[in-house]
Amino acid sequence: MSVLKDKVVLITGGTGSFGRRFAETALGSGQAKKVIIFSRDEWKQSEMARHFNDPRLRFFLGDVRDKDRLQRAFDGVQVVIHAAALKQIPAAEYNPLEVIKTNILGAANVIDAAIDRGVEKVMALSTDKAANPINLYGATKLCSDKLFIAANVYSGQHRTKFSVVRYGNVVGSRGSVIPLFLKMKEGGRLPITDRRMTRFWITLEQAVALVISGLEKMHGGEIFVPKVPSMNIMDLARAIGPDCKHEEVGIRPGEKLHEVLVAVDDSRRTVELPEFYVIQPDFPQFREQATNWKQAQPVPDGFVYASDSNTQWLTEPQLHQLLAGLNGEIRSENGW
Repeated sequence: MSVLKDKVVLITGGTGSFGRRFAETALGSGQAKKVIIFSRDEWKQSEMARHFNDPRLRFFLGDVRDKDRLQRAFDGVQVVIHAAALKQIPAAEYNPLEVIKTNILGAANVIDAAIDRGVEKVMALSTDKAANPINLYGATKLCSDKLFIAANVYSGQHRTKFSVVRYGNVVGSRGSVIPLFLKMKEGGRLPITDRRMTRFWITLEQAVALVISGLEKMHGGEIFVPKVPSMNIMDLARAIGPDCKHEEVGIRPGEKLHEVLVAVDDSRRTVELPEFYVIQPDFPQFREQATNWKQAQPVPDGFVYASDSNTQWLTEPQLHQLLAGLNGEIRSENGW
């Protein structure tokens, strides 16, 4: 946790599930000097302030689309976690320009403000949807990833370093399928998009740990990909509502049957460590300086890290254990 000790940390989109958990960790065992929450929702900020009741937690109302506001908020900040995004896939398909403004132009604003204000490290959160994207949300996050990687060249002689973490569905996060199933099982019916569908799953604790590990090890330009289990949608449905009827409703616009975290074309630059994969940047000068990855093992030629061919799967007992620990937290987070 030394990477956060006595640091001023800012989280864009900080009132979300990840931001709340990261703030808790940074203020606790991370021993951050100050954590700033930058977001648009004043009600969520006030509720978060009451929950934490910590003078080291500060709040900035603002939008990543507003570069001037970011410039003000980043003053004196040493570490930025960029979690702000519009991420609902159907909404993105019907409102493409709004998603582009937040996910792409907002990312560019974060980069400019971080460089101008002398931020030391920026870690951007990405998604499996950004690998071989077929929907607008994934395409905007791929663009965002490219912007953050290239920012290491763009920053020139400035000290700011940028990297990305890319992971799959966060268990129990707002808008995910688990809260939906938990709510709908009371009616005895669960909607199934496709019985073959698989997804990567990661807990909030794992996501926070990955970001902190990436901050500690980053040289700038890496995409960090965790080794996490896959889950079939039917296994999840049976674990949540074993007596429920399953109605297949079809894949929503922009959805895939299976997700990818490391695409085949990325494998040429990917190395493997015990806890995660590292997709190194295309820029040779950065790979040559990346001493943390010298002893890492390159993945085989043609390697693909996909949810359907993953070697690690959540078992039914693991699913029950996971759900038992999350049920109350999910209900509270989603307001029901």
